[in-house]
Amino acid sequence: MQKKINIQNKKARFEYEFIDRYTAGIQLTGTEIKSIRESKARITESFCEFNDRGELFVINMFIEEYVYGHSYNHKPKSERRLLLNKKELKKLEKEVKNVGLTIIPLKLFLTDKGWAKMDIALCRGKKNYDKREHLKDQDNKRDLARIKKSFNH
Repeated sequence: MQKKINIQNKKARFEYEFIDRYTAGIQLTGTEIKSIRESKARITESFCEFNDRGELFVINMFIEEYVYGHSYNHKPKSERRLLLNKKELKKLEKEVKNVGLTIIPLKLFLTDKGWAKMDIALCRGKKNYDKREHLKDQDNKRDLARIKKSFNH
């Protein structure tokens, strides 16, 4: 039994407001999937873009080189194609071009069959005052939980 791989983009929830979520497959080489199985990947500064043929790629995703790969190793920061249905790709491309939204990777994980999948989100960037409001809400929730806990004991 393999261990659960769950690489997350924790900054995304703070920086962006999510509109729609999708789960996409990733086209990887052999050494890339082996590095992901060892949890040696980062998606914190990555984003998704369309090329001229309407294909969706994840840019700036870091997958560490596989230790035993030698001459067959991959490039750590190359573009990797995301696999979605044509209907989903057309909808996403229209939203990105017309409305000016961005596509951000949220989570990289392995399925039970061993396939690498990525949760992506169509999102809008938050303004500074939205971020301050979010922090204030978190503080209030934390204080409320603290008061409830002391009240129950």
